[in-house]
Amino acid sequence: MGTDGSCLHRARLLDKRILVVEDEPIVAMAIECGLLDEGARIVGPVGSVDEALRLVEAAMADGGLSAAVLDLNLNGASVSPVADRLARLGVPFLFATGYGAGCDTGGHTTAPLLCKPFGPHALIVAVEALASANP
Repeated sequence: MGTDGSCLHRARLLDKRILVVEDEPIVAMAIECGLLDEGARIVGPVGSVDEALRLVEAAMADGGLSAAVLDLNLNGASVSPVADRLARLGVPFLFATGYGAGCDTGGHTTAPLLCKPFGPHALIVAVEALASANP
């Protein structure tokens, strides 16, 4: 504890810009809150491929992205176009999905999978690993 009685807390994602693409509002809020608690700057959240692609382009023109959390299925549409664009830009990303291991990741077999439901600690550890590889 700090001298003022507060818990000493190192913001693990301080000033990292993280894109959040998730179509379920409650899940998007949980992801956003977990990342904000660790000092991240959130880009989004958005729930469609078109919105995500617009945000990617805007973010790249304004300082870039450190990492992204992508839901695999956005209201029945594959997030693959967003993953493809991020891969071309060199932005690391993970897939947050309820489908589990072995699901179709649109050819992005090296992208980490975070299986729903997941807790805040698992999210932070996974995003921190991505963001630390992309200063």
